[in-house]
Parts: sequence; structure tokens; C-alpha cells
Amino acid sequence: MPMPENVWKVEATGAARFSWDYDDGRDRLLALYQKGKDKQWDAVTRIDWDIEVDPYDPLGVPDQNLTLYGTPHWDKMSERDRRELRRRYASWQFSQFLHGEQGAMICAARIVESVPDLDAKFYSATQTMDEARHAEIYARFLRDKIGMTYPINDSLQSLLGDTLRDSRWDMPYLGMQVLIEGLALAAFGMLRDTTDKPLPKQILAYVMQDEARHVAFGRMALRDYYKQLSDAELREREEFVIEGCYLMRDRLRGAEVLEDFGIPRAEAEELSERSEYLQLFRRLLFSRIVPCVKDIGLWGERLQRAYVDMGVFEMGDSSLDLLMAQDEEIAEKLDAERFAAEEQARVAEVADAVAAGAEEG
Repeated sequence: MPMPENVWKVEATGAARFSWDYDDGRDRLLALYQKGKDKQWDAVTRIDWDIEVDPYDPLGVPDQNLTLYGTPHWDKMSERDRRELRRRYASWQFSQFLHGEQGAMICAARIVESVPDLDAKFYSATQTMDEARHAEIYARFLRDKIGMTYPINDSLQSLLGDTLRDSRWDMPYLGMQVLIEGLALAAFGMLRDTTDKPLPKQILAYVMQDEARHVAFGRMALRDYYKQLSDAELREREEFVIEGCYLMRDRLRGAEVLEDFGIPRAEAEELSERSEYLQLFRRLLFSRIVPCVKDIGLWGERLQRAYVDMGVFEMGDSSLDLLMAQDEEIAEKLDAERFAAEEQARVAEVADAVAAGAEEG
């Protein structure tokens, strides 16, 4: 689909900070940096791009998850229209993933530039490469398997712009690592656990394995820094979090897809608001954000009230470490299953060759 413009320019502010302190940094962060180096991988070879994908059912999720399901609009649609609706929803979702990953790449590069500590610069350099790989993967999936890309959602673009324009060095962490990445991780996880298609499952599992390290990085850096801030400075960050969370909850619904089928924006938003699946989805989107916000020390009264209003306050007691460990295990299990299948195929091929040779002999 046509993009409104090929290049979006954001007038970013803030200082580039050099550090001449080359002594050993924080052990936990340096260990994460080492893991970031060890876990680099090639999207061309690790993902099986030869797997066929039906562009009109790329994710295999139930029709009940579609906003129009069970409405008069759905009853009037032909099967061809329903197939196109599935295609466009998948394209919209993965397009927002793609745009978010490019934003994460730029924010990680900004962190390298602006963060004062060398150990944080080291790790964020590895994350910049991770995010480039993720953008590469989503772009290829959209181009080669679905054949359609949507423009960036207005609200996602707004939050990304606010994150990049802020001159304070911790804001790329807070806006990207905590809010946008946390939101994306929850969305990735829901799709990873519901899709029955092997290629998107691979993509989502492997991307989430990287993102587990990124969230850990943001938590370490911000938790240390926010202990030093005044109450007033903490409240400023909490206001940013509140505004960003409401923005994502209320606007990231895919109403653009419904408009493609002639449904006016106001009705599209009303249908999205009533969708039981989207209500659950919007709630679960905060499963990674709320405990992270609490963990880094942003837990003032107004922020707590906002989370009560959103119905996600109790998520603050969730274990991020457990969620991230599960993400790692799922990717490793997927690798093990793939390698075992490939090894069996090679053994069978050798056995066939030996048997053929024996017959000829």
C-alpha cells in the first residue's frame, strides 16, 4: 500500500556523550553484552524461508479473532472478501511490527550516542544490530509472503516521535524499551502462541528471544538511574508513561483495515471497542509493561490509578524474569525440533544412498 512519504524526519535533540572511562563496568550489564554477542544470528539461514504461506490466511488464527466476525458486515461478506480481510489484518499487524522495529533500531542507536556509561553503549550497539535483523525479517515476510504493507499507525508514530524528540538520554529507554517494546512483546507472544503456521511461529519466537535481552537491558539501566532522580523528575516520567499507555490502548486497534472495506472510521472504532477479542488483546498488551514500570521505580499514585482505570493494575505483580525465561525456552525448543528433523532427513538420505549402492553392487 502507498506510504504517505518515503522518509519521515524527526528533529531529534540531545547531546552525544563520550566516555573516557574504559575501566570495567557493571558486571550484570557486561554479562548481558557478552550474551548479546554470543546470541547474534543470521535471518537468512536460521529461518526456513522455503515454507509456503497462504497470503489469505498467513497466521491461521480463528475468525472469531477478527473484529467484524459476528457482525452484519461479516454476514454480508463473500468468502473472497473474508480471505482479503484475513490478509489485510495480518499485513497491518506485521507492518506495525516492522515500523516499530525500525524505530527500535534508531532508538538503540540514539542510546549508543547519548547514554553516559560505556557498558550501556556496548550493549546497545548489539541491540541496534538485533533490531536491524528484526526489521529485515518482517519486511521480507510482508514482501515475499503477504505482498502488502500498511503505513505506520498514527499513534505509534506519535509515541515514537515523542520518544526521539526528548533531549533527556533516558527517554529512548523509557519510550522504546519499556513502552513500545513491551507492547510489541505481548503482541508477539499472543500471535506466537495462537498461530498454527510454522513460518510466523519461527519468526515471532526468534525475535522474542532477542527482545528478552533488550527488556532486561532497559530494566537494569533505568532502575539504577531512577534511584537518583527527585520525586518531581520521576513524576515527569510517569506522566509520559501514562500518556503513552492510553495512546496505545485506545488507538492501536487496526481500524484502518475496516476502513478499507468501506466502514467509516467512527463505526470502525466502535466495532473495535466492542470486540471481545480486542478487549482481551488490549488488556494483555500490558502484561510486559506494567511489571517493568513498577520494577524500574515508576509507581506513583497517579500512575497506579491509571492502571486501575485500564484494568491492568494487578499485572504489576507478574514475574518478568519468568516470562523472559519462557521466551528463551520456546525459541531453543523450536531450534532443537528443527535440527532434529533435519538430522533425521540427512540420516534417511544417507541410508537411501547406501541401499541404492548395495542394489547396484
